[in-house]
Amino acid sequence: MKNGKHYYNRLRLCCIEAAAITLTVCAFLFPSAQPFQHTGDNFFAIKLNGVAVGNLASADNLDRLLTEARRQAVAQDESNELVFMDAELEMEGSEKIWAAVDNEDTVVENMTKVMKDSIRKTLHRSYTVKVNDTSVNLGSYGEVHELLEQALAPYDTANQYQVALELDADREVNVLEAVVLSHTDASKEEDALETAAGIEADFNHIFASIEPKVEKRFEDYDIGLTDIDYADKIEVVEAYLLEDELNSVEEAVNLVTKEQEVQVIYKVVKGDTLSQICLDHNIAMDELIAINDALEDETTMIRVDQELVLTVPEPDLSIIWKEEQVYTEDYEAEVQYILNDDWYTNQKETRQEPSAGRRKVAALIEYKNGQEIGREILKEEVYAEAVPKIVERGTKIPPTYIKPIAGGRRSSGFGARSAPTKGASTNHKGIDWAVPIGTTVVASNAGTVTHAGWASGYGYAVYISHGDGRQTRYGHLSKVLVKPGQTVSQGERIALSGNTGRSTGPHLHFEIRINGTAVNPLNYLN
Repeated sequence: MKNGKHYYNRLRLCCIEAAAITLTVCAFLFPSAQPFQHTGDNFFAIKLNGVAVGNLASADNLDRLLTEARRQAVAQDESNELVFMDAELEMEGSEKIWAAVDNEDTVVENMTKVMKDSIRKTLHRSYTVKVNDTSVNLGSYGEVHELLEQALAPYDTANQYQVALELDADREVNVLEAVVLSHTDASKEEDALETAAGIEADFNHIFASIEPKVEKRFEDYDIGLTDIDYADKIEVVEAYLLEDELNSVEEAVNLVTKEQEVQVIYKVVKGDTLSQICLDHNIAMDELIAINDALEDETTMIRVDQELVLTVPEPDLSIIWKEEQVYTEDYEAEVQYILNDDWYTNQKETRQEPSAGRRKVAALIEYKNGQEIGREILKEEVYAEAVPKIVERGTKIPPTYIKPIAGGRRSSGFGARSAPTKGASTNHKGIDWAVPIGTTVVASNAGTVTHAGWASGYGYAVYISHGDGRQTRYGHLSKVLVKPGQTVSQGERIALSGNTGRSTGPHLHFEIRINGTAVNPLNYLN
């Protein structure tokens, strides 16, 4: 019995020793093992872009490790460009009694490898060129120059000019602006700097300023291109862009030089007709009428200085240039006028017929996209003097009248007619236009309202006195919008059309009377 107890004690001692040795060995062999603690998650499995990159005991430094891995991935990239890579981090925490974790350097190394394998696109150092509302992206500084030079090439056929990009001093950020320089001027400036400096340069400037100017001969003019520039401001900024966002030079040239329809204002000049305006500006008559409310159809009268809207083709990047030209031409002398204060301005009479002259001219002509926009005569030599046309014309402004409604169908003319209804006159004192009830009626000419209300036969009517014994009348109205004694201007809204009084249907009756006598309005309407 005693021996059995002794044996049991020895066996127990051996187990304790074995456990102590095991713990000691584990402490040496597994220095990073985590002992079980009741503190929640103490083991974190890390994945990057779905790939396991290690296990950590804490997630506190995870963002720092990812940043370091990103830095190493970029540093190891040999493209020297900005890169775009996926970096989707996943973390799963758990509580472990015993668990082996990885060194942070190992986790960073694994992350770096995954990120390098996840590089999707390279952001290229590029240049964005902006012209008005159009932007193009080019892959190099040289391509920007090529684009700008190709835009000039059709007009600078002798290659006299070069394009430079300079910092825009008016911008706070680094924005380059395209400027055009002459090869000749640039070389002259360099030569002047080399040969003249200090007091010598000052003397050259003084002598140049006091040297008398000699009149040029025709042979002295530099015939051809003298100046060229972009009509629109061109801005260039550096950017980092994806490969599929870049344009080729050919695409960029097409984008900035292709013609687009833009609207411009054209002022009518003497001798213009709608058909000639359409021919000169390559616009269809239907389109011209559609975009101008003042034009009812191709027969609408137009007047000098009237403004019309035209659509013309124009590229985003326009080029303007000047050329010196020497040519011989026939020319007309300016018309000379004799003023007659007793005549109206629409009265005139030719006193002398003109005759063309002949001259040689040196001129500076300005173009925009191939269209002449200005001409300056620099020198002329007359071979035969032109004989001017002499016209006597009046200075008094006659009363002018405009149609008092827009549109309408003429339903009855001036003068003798069959009575349209019982009691109606067979001698029509005005002109009728059939229009819907409520159509706006305007004053045909400026004047003073002398009647505004009911008038026998006219229904509701407005009479306007224009001075010089002239009066206009507007009849069969549905609503009067002015009062007696009120001053109205030409084109001012005075009433709404209707069907009141002795009327056969909705229409406007319009009269012009001179000294009480009705006249045919069609002879006076402008």
